[in-house]
Amino acid sequence: MNITKENIDELNAVVKVEIAAADYQDKVSEILKDYRKKADIPGFRKGQVPMGMVKKQYGKSVMIDEVNKLLQDSLNKFLTEEKIDILGNPLPKMQDDFNWETADYAFEFELGLAPKIELDLKAKNKIKQYKIVADKKIIDEEVEKIRKQFGKLVSKSEVEEGVSLTGTFVNEEKEINKKSTIELATIKGKTNQKKFIGKKVGDVVALKTKGLFTDDHQLMGALGLSHDDIHDLDITLTFTIEEINVTEFAEMNQELFDKVFGKDVVKTEEELRAKIKEEIEKQFQGQADQQIINDVNDYLVANTKFDLPAEFLKKWIVVSGEKPLTPEQAAEEYERSEKGLRFQLIQDKIFKDNNLQITLDELKEYTKGFVVAQMAQYGQLNPEEKQLDEIVQRVLTNEDEVKRLQDQLMGQKLLDFYKANVPFEEKEVTYEEFVKEVYK
Repeated sequence: MNITKENIDELNAVVKVEIAAADYQDKVSEILKDYRKKADIPGFRKGQVPMGMVKKQYGKSVMIDEVNKLLQDSLNKFLTEEKIDILGNPLPKMQDDFNWETADYAFEFELGLAPKIELDLKAKNKIKQYKIVADKKIIDEEVEKIRKQFGKLVSKSEVEEGVSLTGTFVNEEKEINKKSTIELATIKGKTNQKKFIGKKVGDVVALKTKGLFTDDHQLMGALGLSHDDIHDLDITLTFTIEEINVTEFAEMNQELFDKVFGKDVVKTEEELRAKIKEEIEKQFQGQADQQIINDVNDYLVANTKFDLPAEFLKKWIVVSGEKPLTPEQAAEEYERSEKGLRFQLIQDKIFKDNNLQITLDELKEYTKGFVVAQMAQYGQLNPEEKQLDEIVQRVLTNEDEVKRLQDQLMGQKLLDFYKANVPFEEKEVTYEEFVKEVYK
């Protein structure tokens, strides 16, 4: 067997694999002998079928299978040993004069070679590193949510501002008959809200569905309809009031503090607000970190110049999917995926050059942290180590979960690498300012 590589240019090459009869004949003979032992052909005792008949019936197909196995194995081994970094998979070159009736064969494969990439992590204009702070407005809103969550419902005799209403929406034509609880504040417009003010249990209010709620998705829940059902829905319905309640906010005292954060963790309103600020800013940090990754990735893709074997990749896309594509469809798919491919090559280089990899122990430890966080959400704050190990072991037998956790862990490693190697300009913003600036 002989394998050679010819470089067409820096991004394209052809590999030629020459296979002689001596490379596969022994294996073919071994398989045919095994076939002869097992062959069950009328007129012959088992194991006594003439070898000539076995060769005639199975010889060619066995030979083709073995040549193809040998070809694939030797090509993969060659690419690995020669450390040839390719994009996509080798594409066989069609040979009009190819003939399986000969004893020796020559195969050619086109290769798309991975480009050489030079990274510059020092952006001329420093990338922003956002520090998102929880301002007074958002803390006030969270305090109100907590007081409302742990407050108590008080029944009211008639509708006034700030109440919640339980009742039944009815429209016979659309077969709507749905009992729902709604907040009066979610009703859109003063005109609609005035229809409720002063009403009592048993009263019926006539409403139009169009523009009824401040958010159309609330109409879905209130009427028990699908997204398609409420699209352009403009009908009249009635709402029969069955309950009128107002939430009496919980008092700012130790009982509330203990319910929210545990016994004696917080002892004053100031400490409560400080704790809320800390928790909110932890959540904001995740969004700020993700923005770092997004911005650095965009910078690297935009400023790292390298060519790709575009024509090869388009040909590979034609045959690589579940269904073959036309050259025109493949060209469109290449245009859609080119940016993602460039980023993947840049990321692979960062991982390779900086030895960013995941060990099994790291994956187990990361999974353990994930499990602990999940259990804490359900009130299991101090799981035993043995129980944790058993759960981690079960999680790591699920391939999809392992892939998801590996991606998360590699994302964290990439973030840590960026923070250590990319110059940033820190900018302190409120969450509202962050949303306006980032999402525009």
